[in-house]
Amino acid sequence: MAGPLIAPSQPRAAGSVKTRAAALSIASNAILIALKIAAGALTGSVAILTEAMHSSIDLIASFVAYFSVREADKPADAEHPYGHAKIENLAAAIEAMLILVGSGVIIYAAVRSLANGPEVHSLGIGIVVIGISIVANIVVSSVIMRRARQTDSPALEGDAAHLRTDAATSAAVLLGLVLVQVTGATWLDPVIALAVAAAIVFAGVRLLARASRILVDEALPPQELDGVREAIACFGPQGVAGYHKLRARRAGSRRYVDLHVQFTSGTTLEDAHATAHALQDAIRERLRGADVLIHLEPEGSVHPGTEISPR
Repeated sequence: MAGPLIAPSQPRAAGSVKTRAAALSIASNAILIALKIAAGALTGSVAILTEAMHSSIDLIASFVAYFSVREADKPADAEHPYGHAKIENLAAAIEAMLILVGSGVIIYAAVRSLANGPEVHSLGIGIVVIGISIVANIVVSSVIMRRARQTDSPALEGDAAHLRTDAATSAAVLLGLVLVQVTGATWLDPVIALAVAAAIVFAGVRLLARASRILVDEALPPQELDGVREAIACFGPQGVAGYHKLRARRAGSRRYVDLHVQFTSGTTLEDAHATAHALQDAIRERLRGADVLIHLEPEGSVHPGTEISPR
């Protein structure tokens, strides 16, 4: 009696926007790594070297983001009928794990420096380099975050998060270098590196948790589900009597919604079909062009549903 209606909408042509943003991150990180390594070698500061390590992880993450957004925008095929969007979430999880690995390396280097007695010199060069790093990361992360929100890209969002964390930790390192320069307390250098590592761990765990929720098909946030319900409620006057089995998930920047919609007795198949397509469009308007699947059912079917009152 009833059948599914499938009218998937195509994602916006945002691939070039995503790849340009990821390429900008790659270029920025590559330049900052070279500067930080040079400054770390000249000053002997473990804090600066840990910042170089942090930027190296960011560079790897930027490459992961770059290739993931290119793959995620590929259309669905026989082997991937739901598309490739989850590649972005997988990339975000990989980026988070890289952050955690990098924090471990930083902690090891800082503890070793404390045990052996830190030696730092020529800190003026390091202060200038870290200052440049802060400004560059703030500017680039702002650009990438705007692109992430524009395209709803978790991979770019993760990349921007890395750069913001890098800017914050660089600010801590800059403060520490200034204090070492003023006070001569060289032990502050590895201590600050440990504080930086703690901040990186926090950012990595948060990013990994967010990516994991998408990978295990967690339901959409309550406010988005409420938007779907509000869209359905508007169709009471057009013969929609109720609905049930509402399911919604996210993959990359795409949202997928499927539900069973019950129509009042006497509604023709043609009318129900037209109403279902209009309902799909209404849901897409609320959920950034979601892929919506609706199964048509008569009112009073064996499955009880949420009733819709005609307006």
